[in-house]
Amino acid sequence: MVILYYVACFFAGLFVCNGIPHLVCGLRGEPFPSPFSKPPGKGLSSALVNFFWGAFNLIVGVILLLLVPFVPGFNLGTAVFTIAFLIMGIPTSTHFEKVRLGRRDGGEK
Repeated sequence: MVILYYVACFFAGLFVCNGIPHLVCGLRGEPFPSPFSKPPGKGLSSALVNFFWGAFNLIVGVILLLLVPFVPGFNLGTAVFTIAFLIMGIPTSTHFEKVRLGRRDGGEK
């Protein structure tokens, strides 16, 4: 049962990290790539789609943390959450940087 606690913390970190950019772009009224764009992850989805996708991801992440006795602090659960957050955030940020630079340099693709 202990392993499920860390699995939940890990996936919560992934979902929370993924939800932030989509929710922020949606709230700012900006289009942003999403899994629903064409091509997925490269084309732009509307601000409303991103708002809902971001909210969904954050809700799933919070539910995962509520299902286990997650206590933020200097402990293994928080470390697992943070590692997952970084695992999602680092490649995602570099991917979207390339997508955005490609648009600025070469127009819509």
